[in-house]
Amino acid sequence: MSTTPPKIRLIIIGDEILSGRRQDKHFAKLVELLSQRGLQLGGAEFISDERAVIADTLRRSFRTGDIVFCCGGIGATPDDQTRQAAAEALGVELALHPEAARLIAERCADNERRGQGSGDMSLPENQQRLQMGVFPVGAEIVPNPYNKIPGFFIQDHTFMPGFPVMAWPMMEWTLDARYSQLHHKQRRVEHSFLVFKLPESRITPALEELERRWPGIKAFSLPSMGETGHPHIDLGVKGEPEAAALALEFLRGEAIRMGGELNPPQK
Repeated sequence: MSTTPPKIRLIIIGDEILSGRRQDKHFAKLVELLSQRGLQLGGAEFISDERAVIADTLRRSFRTGDIVFCCGGIGATPDDQTRQAAAEALGVELALHPEAARLIAERCADNERRGQGSGDMSLPENQQRLQMGVFPVGAEIVPNPYNKIPGFFIQDHTFMPGFPVMAWPMMEWTLDARYSQLHHKQRRVEHSFLVFKLPESRITPALEELERRWPGIKAFSLPSMGETGHPHIDLGVKGEPEAAALALEFLRGEAIRMGGELNPPQK
């Protein structure tokens, strides 16, 4: 049996992100939440809210066995197509989830107590709100502490609204309630240093040799055109702590041996 943990991915759904009308905030937040738990993001995808596109993306995604967070498109207006696309991708029907219906009714009652509408669930507007609890058959709810209207979870895919105030607590709950067994299972570190007066082409063979010597360690090279005043490369390693320390020492030595300098040139 493989002990490799599943990959964790993010899917952002919405034309407003692709057009630039809104800026995505979920990517950075999920990276932060994962890092706090000793986990890392394995990929991200931004797609339109066209149902066929969402369904095709999810059809492929459900086959991977990855842990996936999907943000956007689970409301009840015509441009919200994620619930329908998820059901299509899974080949199942949509149905009103009884717990979601209870929570939505609770929300409507809360609004009535605040003088904001009616709690009568037979009214057309409240019947429309119940559509937000229509999920693919077999889905479980994801609690939403902001306004009680839940997201849904099925086959390791968590579906949330696009609003950060709702999505972020739902991400956090999912990571802690469903995947706590994965937290801090892998000890990983990342180390880097800046090197000046060294072309990236010259250090590349050393990066390749490093990964041959320490197979579990990943080397990286991030050149800068001189935002700090001098062109430089951010060289580093990431992976298991003991091996990473040895690999970093090797890389630093190679950078110096090839003529690189660890301090910026004096003006």
